[in-house]
Amino acid sequence: MPVPIPDRNSFLKYTVPLEQAKFLILPIPYEQTTSYGTGTKNGPDAIIKASQYLELFDEELALEPYREGIHTLEPIEFDKGPAELSIEKIYETVKALPIKKKFLISFGGEHSITYPIVKAYKEQFPGISVLHVDAHSDLQEKFQGTIYSHGSVMARIKDIADIVQVGIRSQTKGEYNLIKQRGIHTFYMHAIRSDELWKEHVVESLGDNVYLTIDLDGFDPSVAPAVGTPEPGGLLWYDVIDLIKMITKTRHIIGCDIVELAPEPHAIATDFLAAKLAYKIMGNIIVSKS
Repeated sequence: MPVPIPDRNSFLKYTVPLEQAKFLILPIPYEQTTSYGTGTKNGPDAIIKASQYLELFDEELALEPYREGIHTLEPIEFDKGPAELSIEKIYETVKALPIKKKFLISFGGEHSITYPIVKAYKEQFPGISVLHVDAHSDLQEKFQGTIYSHGSVMARIKDIADIVQVGIRSQTKGEYNLIKQRGIHTFYMHAIRSDELWKEHVVESLGDNVYLTIDLDGFDPSVAPAVGTPEPGGLLWYDVIDLIKMITKTRHIIGCDIVELAPEPHAIATDFLAAKLAYKIMGNIIVSKS
């Protein structure tokens, strides 16, 4: 087992060499197409800083996930220019990482970062399913003049992978019709509220290899207020944690991202939630492999 070394710039304030790590953290402070609240470029740093105040022991799982080895990569740096260049840079960065041997957790930044990540994963895991936790469908073909908008990310992903959406409660009529026409598995919040077996139904909709993308506005604003578009009526903490736990029992989560944190000084609970969510995902991955 690798020996964690204190490092104040790393997730949880500990690191191990990349080759010894089970988990990789990739900060992607990209923000170019936000449409309401801004500040998502500050999300990765806020999550890492909040993580340094987490307890290292998970009392539910009775283990310390960090002992499996976590390596925090350098943030991707972006130049000013067309969105296409930034999207390509994310793709090339992830493609160069050992994602078949390590578990990568990417911190955004806006949700548009997920498409190039999934594109890189698709090359390594051809039968990939993408589980999309969000308040919004993000299925608009083009939003605010670009096909690489945060509002179009799932429109790009649906053409290269099967998608399953959870927590949706805000969309256009066109997105609603597209979901019906394409038979996209979408679990709306208004339906989840009256379906005691919704988590089982989500798992049944997924393939064996699952990439998990979590937009923090999928959570209810009462627990995650610091997001760009805080839609009322969302998922609560244990809704998401129990779903992840259930998925790891019968499926393989191969990577994930946590996006759309827009940190605010008066709403640091969201930073902490995002950090603990990442750590909980690590713990459940470890348990699923044991």
